[in-house]
Amino acid sequence: MADATGRDTVAAVWRIESARIVGALARYTGDFALAEDVAQEALAEALVSWQRDGVPGNPAGWLLAVGRRRAIDAFRRRAALDQRYAALARDLGEGGAAAGRPPAVDGDAADLLWDPDRVDDDVLALVFTACHPVLSREARVALTLRVVGGLTSDEIARAFLVPAATVQARITRAKKTLAAARVPFAVPAAAERTQRLGSVLSVIYLIFTEGSSASSGADLIRFDLAGEAQRLARVLTRLAPDEPEAHGLLALLELTAARFPARIGPDGEPVLLEQQDRNRWDPAAIGRGRAALARAEQAGRGLGAYGLQAAIAECHAVAPSAGATDWGRIVALYQALGRLAPSPVVELNRAVAVAMADGPARALPIVDELLAAGALAGSHLLPSVRGELLTRLGRPADARAELERAVALCANERERAVLRRKIAGLPAGP
Repeated sequence: MADATGRDTVAAVWRIESARIVGALARYTGDFALAEDVAQEALAEALVSWQRDGVPGNPAGWLLAVGRRRAIDAFRRRAALDQRYAALARDLGEGGAAAGRPPAVDGDAADLLWDPDRVDDDVLALVFTACHPVLSREARVALTLRVVGGLTSDEIARAFLVPAATVQARITRAKKTLAAARVPFAVPAAAERTQRLGSVLSVIYLIFTEGSSASSGADLIRFDLAGEAQRLARVLTRLAPDEPEAHGLLALLELTAARFPARIGPDGEPVLLEQQDRNRWDPAAIGRGRAALARAEQAGRGLGAYGLQAAIAECHAVAPSAGATDWGRIVALYQALGRLAPSPVVELNRAVAVAMADGPARALPIVDELLAAGALAGSHLLPSVRGELLTRLGRPADARAELERAVALCANERERAVLRRKIAGLPAGP
């Protein structure tokens, strides 16, 4: 059995490369479900082999080679000795592989398996396949976060406040549905691509959200997930250059990621927006984000939901300090966003902006209305914001109760530490 170090190495490679590996295997096999199955088999083999033989020089190429061998074995079991199997066997050079052992992967074989010119298309095709309209929205999100984002079922469940068994069932049903409907693994034609773009944008956004504010674990930011979402968004803008919301989403992701360097202190703890050193914000990312936002505005149709969020992020990006931020404009942008894409999270963010623009007394009724409606039940966000507002209103006992409730609901260790510091800083007494 692999020790903890071996498992950590395998997990790190998988987290970074899983989408590309599954995408490449899906292209080679033409079978989405089989591609994910054999990729998981390759992952299991790596847990044993890398501990025994050491980590290969090209880990992704090794996993791809083993995955392709497992695919060939699956075709054998199906007695499908057709041209597809023959082509896979020839490409792999099966005759030189030792029986019963995964094939060695040298530089040439890795180059054959890992075609950099196809990586973007493979991953994007993976997203469009997982977002096919034969699947429910919940299934599309769960499947894409699993095969593209590399999240476990438990992580997806925590992100969406549902049982892990529910997520696992959605993923299993989704793969069976795609197989039954014979959905091809490919980036769809332009007309169909437009119809499915909304789902793709939503999934990329959710992957980035999980990366930028991890729902659980010891890290506040999962840079691998956030970076993958940014990469996918860039690919999407190249594929759909006339879609303003694709540029709006890219702008939002770039402008949000620009703050990453200042969001974590030397001790790994989160740094709140008003306390961040804005000199550490990434000016190149801000420039890319503002350029993408301008591209979205040039379409002349008005900003969509992602474009409006990007405009909010731009307000923060150009402000020299939290106090100098144009909070009135941010409130107006959230009002527009609430009309276009209403949600409890949008209302909660609007409440925060109202508190900054007009004071906590104006914001508290917005939060209380959400609370009365049972919105965001099970999430730490609402009690966290309410506790902050009550603190500013001089109600420490009520604030303590809300912040303690937020701690109990929060699954991220770093965010819990921030909430506990806020509790410790509250004055004693009523």
